[in-house]
Amino acid sequence: MTSSTNALDRTNYLNATKGFMSWFWTIDHKRLGLMYLWSVVGCFILGGMFAMKIRLTLSGDVDFASQTAEQMNAYNNAFTVHGAVMIFLVIIPSIPAALGNFVVPMMLGTKDVAFPKLNRFSYHLWLIGAILFVTTLFVGNLDTGWTFYPPYSTGYTDVSVITAVLGAFILGFSSIFTGLNFIVTIHKMRPPQMTWFKMPLFLWAIYATAVIQILATPVIGISLLLILVEKTMQIGIFTPELGGDPVFFQHLFWFYSHPAVYIMILPGMGVMSELFATFSRKPIFGYKSIALSSIAIAIFSFIVWGHHMFVSGQSELMSIIFSALTFSVAVPSAIKVFNWIATMYKGSIAFTTPMLYGLSIIWLFGIGGLTGLFLATLGTDVHFHDTYFVVAHFHYVMVGSALFGFLGGIFYWWPKMYGRMVDNKWSKIACIMSFVGFNMTFMPQFIGGAHGMPRRYAAYGPSAGFDGYNEASTLGAMVLMTGLFLALGTLLWSLKKGKKAPANPWGGVTLEWQTPSPPPEHNFEIDPPVVGDPYDMSLFEWKGEEEGFLPVNPRPDDPCVANVQPS
Repeated sequence: MTSSTNALDRTNYLNATKGFMSWFWTIDHKRLGLMYLWSVVGCFILGGMFAMKIRLTLSGDVDFASQTAEQMNAYNNAFTVHGAVMIFLVIIPSIPAALGNFVVPMMLGTKDVAFPKLNRFSYHLWLIGAILFVTTLFVGNLDTGWTFYPPYSTGYTDVSVITAVLGAFILGFSSIFTGLNFIVTIHKMRPPQMTWFKMPLFLWAIYATAVIQILATPVIGISLLLILVEKTMQIGIFTPELGGDPVFFQHLFWFYSHPAVYIMILPGMGVMSELFATFSRKPIFGYKSIALSSIAIAIFSFIVWGHHMFVSGQSELMSIIFSALTFSVAVPSAIKVFNWIATMYKGSIAFTTPMLYGLSIIWLFGIGGLTGLFLATLGTDVHFHDTYFVVAHFHYVMVGSALFGFLGGIFYWWPKMYGRMVDNKWSKIACIMSFVGFNMTFMPQFIGGAHGMPRRYAAYGPSAGFDGYNEASTLGAMVLMTGLFLALGTLLWSLKKGKKAPANPWGGVTLEWQTPSPPPEHNFEIDPPVVGDPYDMSLFEWKGEEEGFLPVNPRPDDPCVANVQPS
């Protein structure tokens, strides 16, 4: 009797125990990663519904003067919920909490994270925070904008602000505990042969992200707590009528929120490094520079928050300093992009679905980064401030990089998660539709913003001249939504109809590909796995669709190799 390269017909982490409670109280990092994944997908659908509500409202050619107070409040509520859900419940936890939880221990060749029970507690905290956030849809209007700026969040709103701020406060603890777990895991649970510069670049990205989570998140937590105090006890902290200073909140908020940008982007950059190395069949170009650029981005992220406040009244000298510092962030980001392109140069590129998402990110992140230069420049930022140019730039960086990185990572590790391959044709169509729809949605906003189209308006009216931009964006949003739902459909379809996945369908060299698909409960049937160069593609060779990539010199007891005797 021989064993299969696929673990669907053997005990694995998916079927080791059954029942809702076995999942809800699990300490298995893989199960927690999947629960994060599907929870984030659910919140993404919710946030996407409000995004479509915004787009349909703006493309309705309604005159601003004809809008009632209730209609404008409904728009502001949709705007706030869309932004807050997408930022705090989707993009920030997407790659670190979902893909990171699933992959990081296996990349390290270990059985779990350093603190499995704390990992479970982090997910439960995330659920509590998410539930509090969602209840704001039913307890009143939340029309502060996702930034919770006072005095909107302190003087003019109802009890829904308290619920939302409390939810965000709890979500912050979940983020901190997750980051703490990753830092300790990477420091203390690496195999002896895996030195710092033999780690996969995804681990470097997660490590840099975890540092930001631990250092920056307490600042927003304290800021939100102060809003709660001011809202409930009427103590003047931020509200001018009570003797507070609203600009003080802006400093606190952006001191967290600009590092939070890299909490969202850095993990996606880590995913891209894995995709380009694997699907170019080449060692990553400039490994050390990519690794160290992740740390450099984490450091720079803490000293550039003032570029969000050029028009807030800060001194000209500080604005010049923050402008110069903001330009410096482009250097480590450009290093990554240059090295990814150099990795593909003369490579044997496989245009798989994950690779298409990676190629999409280079275009989207390139546009997002280059348009950021206009916002870092004092002269042009004053004109573009609070226009749709900022909205488009923000989405190209956040959604175009972080979300597409998340999707690329899902399709890359999906065979490892569920032991099933996704339909290549339809998943590629979904990727292309999402890419085209995204550009159709946000490229017109750059043009409208350059012509002075202000953001956060519920209606403009035909005389403003912005209807064409809104109609084009709404059409693009529909194409984008169709592509994203098609991508979700291909994933769900694969669970029932997809071919069984071999242990290593892509030819990845990192350690998670040395275990069957899906993995056993404790990750590895060989303890410890073989640690080598994480990007030496010569270690594996293609053996056909049934077996995938297999080691050139396999160990006799390797369960990933077909036709070996079961232990």
